Amino acid sequence: MSASLHEATSPTLLSPGAATALLDAYRPGPDRFLASPRHTLLGRGTAAEIPHDTRPLARRVCEVLDARRRAGDPAPIVVGALPFAPDAPHSLAVPESVRWAPPLREDPLIALPVPDTDERTDWQVREVPAAAGYGAAVAAAVERMRAGEFDKVVLARTLELTSPREPDLPAMLRRLARRDPAGYTFAVPSGPGRTLVGASPELLVARRGGLLTANPLAGSAQRSTDLAEDVRRAAALLESPKDLHEHAVVVAAVREALAPFCTRLKVPDRPTLVRTAAMWHLSTTITGELTDPAVSALDLASALHPTPAVCGTPTELARAVIAELEPFDRGPYTGMVGWQNADGDGEWVVTIRCAEAEGRSLRLFAGAGVVAASSPEAETAETGAKFRTFLSAVGAAL
Repeated sequence: MSASLHEATSPTLLSPGAATALLDAYRPGPDRFLASPRHTLLGRGTAAEIPHDTRPLARRVCEVLDARRRAGDPAPIVVGALPFAPDAPHSLAVPESVRWAPPLREDPLIALPVPDTDERTDWQVREVPAAAGYGAAVAAAVERMRAGEFDKVVLARTLELTSPREPDLPAMLRRLARRDPAGYTFAVPSGPGRTLVGASPELLVARRGGLLTANPLAGSAQRSTDLAEDVRRAAALLESPKDLHEHAVVVAAVREALAPFCTRLKVPDRPTLVRTAAMWHLSTTITGELTDPAVSALDLASALHPTPAVCGTPTELARAVIAELEPFDRGPYTGMVGWQNADGDGEWVVTIRCAEAEGRSLRLFAGAGVVAASSPEAETAETGAKFRTFLSAVGAAL
């Protein structure tokens, strides 16, 4: 057995510092990096790609992984990203080798700063749409919701960054990981010449054996550098009727999507709080026991995607509103990124707090859940706060 395959089957045997070693080893191109609160992985090369055809995606993944295992790979996994649009091409592949390590948050070396060896990058920033245009779209959606047309829509905007030279993606990834080491940090190919880089706070679904976990987030507040004000904002979020309603809509949709797969599904009555470096979020951790052990993590993720946290409700009407009001193609944004093994275990994360790199450009994304009680000013401010996660990693400002 090769060393890389042995490492893929023994993630808990590695020493302290192993997680940051994988982070430091990442290189754009064929590498695929994903860190979660449970472990860190780095895939290198491409042994097989998941084909694009009309068969269910989970079946295609299963067939490729089974073929790899029959060919002698004892622990194959698929890693990559799926887009927001259901008919858009995905970027899923089986790496030639996979190295595992404990989670970044347990690695003492993650506290060390990233060496600042890069030249200063002068970014040109273009807002698409501009803040005023985004506010107008929010106002239009609110008016339609108050007229009873639909219940919720998630509207996004982008920042298009260009520079005289290609960005240093490994340094960017290291900064994102150190900013929120307890979150989900990723860098994977998203298409020819493109790389998806990000640090998401939101687990769509994980499956381990017969157990599943989902952690929908909806309802947000910007954090403050003043401790007392930060605590006040967190407490206010827990009592906000607008945010609690937005969160309840998402939790209800997740419960409805997962219930058919489960003999038992535990859904807490009230949300709790999770924090990132920039935001507070309302959070509910949902757990369940699977009825059918053949149901894979990707089966569950496909049943959930897209949740109202990234699309809206009713889903198809919200998709139509997004297509009408957003002047860009989301691509991988608000899709999902993650991994799955041949036994069906895996983790799929909601693709937010991210950017897509291509050549000398970066396209950043941020969105906000819009309900009837929303205001254009508040939602515009929320997207601006969410942009800061990535802007701080690239040394740019909005």
